[in-house]
Amino acid sequence: MVVVLVAHGSRNPSANDAHRELVRAVGERVDESVVAAFLELAEPSIPQTIDAVVADGHLVVHVLPYFLHPGRHLMSDLPRIVADAQVRHPAAEITLLDSFGSDPRLVDLLADQVRGAP
Repeated sequence: MVVVLVAHGSRNPSANDAHRELVRAVGERVDESVVAAFLELAEPSIPQTIDAVVADGHLVVHVLPYFLHPGRHLMSDLPRIVADAQVRHPAAEITLLDSFGSDPRLVDLLADQVRGAP
């Protein structure tokens, strides 16, 4: 199994580098392969990344959106991209996971940051 951790992408290279660093750090903490992809404005794209990991022999691909709130990208763009990838790779299981922002633990994390503010 491989996890494709997806960010929006930015015109600012340091923002894209920060996402790649996050992906590296997550990969160090889990027993699965984690790779970076971007919806737009940066490379590799989500389709490029899915195609590459399937070509490398990964037949279970989880796409994890690093997005906070549901909007057009989460509700329309990402499901379409994953569905298109599934058509291109019928032998693979390509799943879109719930977004980062949907995790209820996020409220606790933010509350901890508020409590720790100077």
